[in-house]
Amino acid sequence: MGSKRLSFRGRPVVAGNVSGLAAVSRGGFNTYASYFNSIHEPSTQAICADAGNTDLYGVDLASKVICVPATVGSTSGGAVWQRLVAMGNPPKAVVFAGRIDPVAAGGLIITDVWTGGHIVVVDTLGDAFLGSVAQGDEITIHNDGEIVITRRG
Repeated sequence: MGSKRLSFRGRPVVAGNVSGLAAVSRGGFNTYASYFNSIHEPSTQAICADAGNTDLYGVDLASKVICVPATVGSTSGGAVWQRLVAMGNPPKAVVFAGRIDPVAAGGLIITDVWTGGHIVVVDTLGDAFLGSVAQGDEITIHNDGEIVITRRG
């Protein structure tokens, strides 16, 4: 059994080099609903609480590379990223098939600047990326926005 490697390039919003396992949502990612329990109860896990997100509901998002088309939801979503860093259970990265929205961008950039909680962010990866990545794939992100998916099997 070998491995299959696919490469995509996006725009680094918060640049960095990181690797982790993919947590994939084909629908919009509601940051506040997904992390509702994680930001209110101390835990090293970040179990997705958004029952409306059938792809991720019940999945531990801590230390994952979250792969989404876009974020949806309220303006409180930007503050959630800072709280996750403070609680010690943020994702390693959030990557977007499309353009990152201003609320998510502001929250993730400010989290990096104000807390030093570096969550790597890449956007504009395209629909082909989201169609290629699967739950549990190994994702390697490079500082220049290149993303490599490694699927074992």
